[in-house]
Amino acid sequence: MADSAAHFDIDMSQGTLKLVPRGDWRARFLGDLDDDLRDFADDSIGRDLVIDMSRVDRLDTVGAMMLQRTMHCCSNRGTESQFTGANEAQAALLAQVESHLQPCHVEPTHSNPFLAVVNRLGKGVADAYYAALEVMSFVGRTLSTAGRVALQPQRMRWTSTVYHMEEAGLNAMPIIGLMSFLIGAVVAYMGAKILSMFNADIFTVELVGISVLREFGVLLSAILIAGRSGSAFTAQIGSMKIREEIDAMKVLGLDPMEVLVLPRVIALVIMLPILALVAAVLGVVGGGLVAATAMDISPALFVARFQETIVINHFWAGLIKAPFFAFVIAIIGCFQGMEVEGSAESLGQRTTLSVVQSLFLVIVIDAFFAMFYLEIDF
Repeated sequence: MADSAAHFDIDMSQGTLKLVPRGDWRARFLGDLDDDLRDFADDSIGRDLVIDMSRVDRLDTVGAMMLQRTMHCCSNRGTESQFTGANEAQAALLAQVESHLQPCHVEPTHSNPFLAVVNRLGKGVADAYYAALEVMSFVGRTLSTAGRVALQPQRMRWTSTVYHMEEAGLNAMPIIGLMSFLIGAVVAYMGAKILSMFNADIFTVELVGISVLREFGVLLSAILIAGRSGSAFTAQIGSMKIREEIDAMKVLGLDPMEVLVLPRVIALVIMLPILALVAAVLGVVGGGLVAATAMDISPALFVARFQETIVINHFWAGLIKAPFFAFVIAIIGCFQGMEVEGSAESLGQRTTLSVVQSLFLVIVIDAFFAMFYLEIDF
């Protein structure tokens, strides 16, 4: 049968609105017909509709979607609203595309730029609110899973936990150690330039010791882990989500929270304090090296002054924050991985969100601890 141009007729002879598509209803022939079909659908809202498929020569997915869209524009569909005259293949295609009818949300255009900014700001606040609720729900699921595993220790996956301790923690030690050493050296060098103006070079020891032990050591470690390991958690779990491996776990009776999330959280909570300790030590060493070379403060004098003026509270003030940072980084990384949908674009967006949200929350928690320490004079 020769292809004929796609068109449609409207028949109301029997009292029921009937749409009779004719010809070749494939994508290449439907471009000019879409506006007419939309106009017909707008005029038919709230009415019963019968679509007679008996005159359709060929039908593809685009044509089926357009016809189903037209059918669904009738908001008060009754028993008379139906497809008739479709052969077996057409009926199967129409049924398949019906479950995928999702209207695209079109952002309204704003002639007033101020209203556009306010609208976007409001949408961002609402999205942040719902995202916060979802993260809190995920935290609750993680803690409940941890409680269940604590009551049944045989369910704990120690092999996976140790693997992530090595991958996310031990393998990150060289870069964290190097960065901390350089940060300590930079802090000491900046202090040397300023303090030498007041003949107070010796106070470089306090500057390096307090800043590295309380802030720079643990904060730098958390930032690097968020960018390195937190994003890796999202990418790993997101890839499994795309390949439907998580669905396969559920079919096998395995809990993804217990298999994927809990080992990563525990591994990071254990390893980040260790990394923070290493970072603090190497930061102080870097500062001491600069003090010895640029300020003529011998290592022996540096150590003696350090022991005399730096109390242990500065060390604990920094180390106490590490488990909180680790928990937040692991939770955000795993949560964003679980939220990945079936596309590479979604995986990239969630990985970016994982890093951004982790860094934001780390800074917020660090600010909270700073205010808390100030109030308790710690």
